[in-house]
Amino acid sequence: MLPTRHKSATVKGQKVFYREAGPSDAPVVLLLHGFPSSSHMFRHLVPALADDYHVIATDHIGYGHSAMPKVDEFDYTFDNLAAVTAGLLEHLGIRRFAVYVHDYGAPIGWRLALSPSFDVSAIISQSGNAYMEGFAKPFWDDLFAYASEPSRETEPGARAKFSPSTTRWQYENGASDTSLVSPDTWMFDQLLLERPGNDEIQLALFRDYPTNIEGYPRLHEYFRSSQVPLLAVWGERDEIFGPDGARAFSRDLPDAEVHLLPAGHFALETHLDAISGYIHGFLGRVLT
Repeated sequence: MLPTRHKSATVKGQKVFYREAGPSDAPVVLLLHGFPSSSHMFRHLVPALADDYHVIATDHIGYGHSAMPKVDEFDYTFDNLAAVTAGLLEHLGIRRFAVYVHDYGAPIGWRLALSPSFDVSAIISQSGNAYMEGFAKPFWDDLFAYASEPSRETEPGARAKFSPSTTRWQYENGASDTSLVSPDTWMFDQLLLERPGNDEIQLALFRDYPTNIEGYPRLHEYFRSSQVPLLAVWGERDEIFGPDGARAFSRDLPDAEVHLLPAGHFALETHLDAISGYIHGFLGRVLT
């Protein structure tokens, strides 16, 4: 198994942490994590893909080991998170890449795919939503209520999404054997969520989330016009982004490969071998 290197770069004045493995001349695969995690969620997938690919897994600003400026020092929007990721890619001299998106990583990845600065060769979506069908109830009810009308009445429901019990639930929901989920995952995430000021960061991104939905029509047109190769490998028991979100890709991408696993939101914790196998097979076909 090839080693993973742990690096950082300064992008737009902010420290951006990333994991890197694989041959420098191999096709690039960019891994974009979701809420409330970091590139730590890819700690096993990076070496699993590095035999054939140059793998990069970043920590978004405010997450993991990347910088966490206060909300009055950095405008926490998905546009800005994507701009920092784009800056890292430019710093690394990467223009063409396949992208793996999960949760928050999806709206960041979609912005990169729509940018003329980059050439996305393929997409792997693991609970990386792009359609209204993917939003599972009741998880999103409190978030949409807060995003549409932030107030003292709606804020507690939003804050509950980064409570210790919810963070653990995000990892364990849908897993048939929760003993396969290391407690290090949700404990590490929670420690970072509880850093002073991080709650305001999460609330700012919750308020900005509707901008992602507003971009769906343009994204769907991109799918239809580009017919970018797409693999959806998704936990069918995910109670955050439900399996209908995976099935919906076929509406605009008839050749999309859709595989539903007996797993939840963090399917890599329980189905790493299956997911890495699907990715190797998919990229081996579409990147030739």
